[in-house]
Amino acid sequence: MNSRVQAGFTRVELIVVIVVLGILAAVAVPRFMGPGTEARVEAVKSMGGTLKSAANMAHDVCVAQACANDSTITIQGQAITFVSGYPNDATIGRLVRGLEGFTPNGPGNHFTRNGSRTDRCWVGYRQATVVDDVVQPPSIVYESGIITDTTSENAVNTALRKAC
Repeated sequence: MNSRVQAGFTRVELIVVIVVLGILAAVAVPRFMGPGTEARVEAVKSMGGTLKSAANMAHDVCVAQACANDSTITIQGQAITFVSGYPNDATIGRLVRGLEGFTPNGPGNHFTRNGSRTDRCWVGYRQATVVDDVVQPPSIVYESGIITDTTSENAVNTALRKAC
């Protein structure tokens, strides 16, 4: 009787392993190629939150000091001009610290994310307005609109993923 000892894998086994690895790579690679984009999207949305927090903090200071429309108050060593109790477009940027990764526009109310695929990867601040004697608080705007609910947030996220 001749007994033969198997010394390795057969060609069929090797081909099956290669096919399985190819399928795994096809599924996994796209998931690992997107984290940079997601990081830029989240950074832009975080800057939007920073702008909103800065506006609300300044509004609280204005209310505490009973400031008048178009008055200027010094906050953290910065002269901030108020419109309807909130910082105006030209001075909101003075309240934002840590601009790493962003380029502000001239007035400092529009911040573009550095390293993005397009110049549409930005967030901006639109100062408060008065409509029918009612103050409309400032809004945080993105290239694709304002987040007001889940649907608009999904639309903004989708647009930022394409732009960033």
